[in-house]
Order: sequence, then C-alpha cells, then structure tokens
Amino acid sequence: MDNIDKHLEQITAMAIEFSPKIILAVLTLIVGLWLIKMVGKGVQRTMATRDVDVSLQTFVTSLCTMTLKALLILSIAGMVGIEVTSFIAIFGAAGLAVGMALSGTLQNFAGGVMLMLFKPYKVGDFVEVQGYAGTVKAIQIFNTILKTGDNKTIIIPNAPISTSSMINYSTEATRRVDLNFGIGYNDDIDQAKAVLLSIIEKDERVFTDPAPFIAVSELADSSVNFVVRIWVNAGDYWGVHFAMLENVKKGFDENKISIPYPQQDVHMHQVSQ
Repeated sequence: MDNIDKHLEQITAMAIEFSPKIILAVLTLIVGLWLIKMVGKGVQRTMATRDVDVSLQTFVTSLCTMTLKALLILSIAGMVGIEVTSFIAIFGAAGLAVGMALSGTLQNFAGGVMLMLFKPYKVGDFVEVQGYAGTVKAIQIFNTILKTGDNKTIIIPNAPISTSSMINYSTEATRRVDLNFGIGYNDDIDQAKAVLLSIIEKDERVFTDPAPFIAVSELADSSVNFVVRIWVNAGDYWGVHFAMLENVKKGFDENKISIPYPQQDVHMHQVSQ
C-alpha cells in the first residue's frame, strides 16, 4: 500500500506541475490554428486582389500555413518541456539535403514564382524567349509552354526565362513594319517612292498616323536601297508584311522599275601560245 500511495502522490504532483503547461499548450494550439487560418485567408485574398495565378495562390497559401503550423508545433513542444533542438537540427539537415538534390527544380520553381508575380507575359501572348518564338499556352510552376506557328509544343524551364531577356510582341497594341527595297541606279528614285506610297495607301490596315516613312537608306554596290516604315495593329503585322513584299514586286514590275540581284560577270581571256 505504501508503494501505491507513493506512486499516487508522484502522479498527483506531476499532474499539478504539468496541468498549467498542458492547458496553456492546448489554448496556444487552438488560438494558433485560428490565427494561421486567418493569415492563410489574408495571403490568398491579397494575391487574388493582385490577380496572381490561381495555382500560385494555392501553393503559396499552403506553404505559408504549413510553415506556420510546423513552428506552432515546435513552440508547443517547447512549452510542455520537450527538447526541440534536435528536431530543428534534423529538419535543417533534411532541408539542406533536399535543397541540394533538387537545386535545378527549385530554381525553376523560383523562376515560376517570379514570372507569375511580375507577369512579363500572360497566356495568349506571342513571345520570343530562349531562342524560341510562339504563343504562350500555359505558365506552370516549373515550366512555360509555348505553341509555335507550325503547331509544335515547346516546354521551357522557368529558371532561364526569369533571368534572361525576352521579347513580348503582344504587350503593345500596335507594331511597326520595317521593310527594305532596292532599285537599280538607272531607275527614277521619285517614281519608286511614289509607287511605294501608292501601294501603302491602298492597304487599309496601314495607319495614316503615324504617317508612313519612305527614304533612301543606302547607296549600295549595285542598288539604291529604300527603307519603308509603316504602323499597323499588332494582329495585322505579318499580313501587311507579306502583302507589301508581293505588292511592291508587282508594282515595280508594272512601272518598269528594276530590282537588282547579285550577279557576277566572268571574263575569259585566251592566252596566245
């Protein structure tokens, strides 16, 4: 009986000693989980207000709440007297090992986050990046997917995209079409300019403001070169580009204006014996 009474006294003493800590730990857990939930909603609401991609909203919110919950559990363990230093060391070593093993993947993830936050392009934009040109079909956490004009799918990791130069052809509503044409030295410059201007004015897709620009750009070895600059809607760029090339050739032919092309004369001399 004495041993039983002694054990009961020890249990009672431990209960009295640890009861406040346990109660405080339970209250901390309840309040902490409520606060974490509120923080998660606040983070998601802020990103939604800034029109951040939905997939990134979900990932970042989950990452924040999981990190806060892990810190909450460690704090509660310390409150009830559990040594957490060893756990922190284990988590740190595991995180370092995983980070080293997935360094490339993590770089792509970081690049994806940057692209989704700063939005240098969006789905539907026509871009040129990493040597590829195409329409953006999807912006994922690790990759960006392009669809080329000949219907090829290009998957590009986000890390190099976020740290290199790119061209977004869809950012502006208008684009300038730059063309170069050459005529022979025996042709009339003013007539050639008039033909070019007439062709431009017949295309309703070409803007009158800014006005078309036509000028002699170079007196080359075998031709007088013109530069033509006209403004169009971004969606009309290639249509106007190709139409101008065809119509200028036809217009020059109709007006007997030559278009020089590289040629080489070979002179043979007979050496007398």
